[in-house]
Amino acid sequence: MIVLGLTGSIGMGKSTTAKMFREAGVPVHDSDETVHRLYAGKAAPLIEEAFPGTVRDGAVDRAQLAAQVLGRPEAMKKLEAIIHPLVRADADAFVARHRDAGAPLVVLDIPLLFETGGRGRVDKVVVVTALAEVQRERVLARPGMTEEKLAAILASQVPDAEKRRQADFIIDSSQGLEAARAEVARIIADLTGDKPAG
Repeated sequence: MIVLGLTGSIGMGKSTTAKMFREAGVPVHDSDETVHRLYAGKAAPLIEEAFPGTVRDGAVDRAQLAAQVLGRPEAMKKLEAIIHPLVRADADAFVARHRDAGAPLVVLDIPLLFETGGRGRVDKVVVVTALAEVQRERVLARPGMTEEKLAAILASQVPDAEKRRQADFIIDSSQGLEAARAEVARIIADLTGDKPAG
């Protein structure tokens, strides 16, 4: 079984691409969705202990947590030390389950694949990219996003050019949905030996 890492900087179209893999029948493990689940489950008491006052009704209050960690590298490190191992364990269980079921290919959707040293956990990497102005436009259209927030996020991520340099496959989402979907089909065919339909 091949484990394909899917990554890309903010606003590049990674979530849309993950959906395309899912629609093509490839099992996808979504790190962001796993964090949401953990925040309402086993991570909640650990986070409350580390950051008192951040849990309401058994689930992490993301706004309260953000207030305690954003712009504070030490606090962010402390949070990552709690959450990253839990997400990794969840992803490992996902891979094992699909390997046992005989799946030829699975995707691990990891936004911070390079930033968290995740390259060694996957066989191949696909990076979703877009023109810088397209990325900027998409991100600034999000509720509550500002130029300052975008600059801070980009500063904390490995630059897009470096991600592309380390990629086995690149999907340019600036080319439109159909082009991205065709690229997804080509990658699946390449990795599994199945010819894409059409």
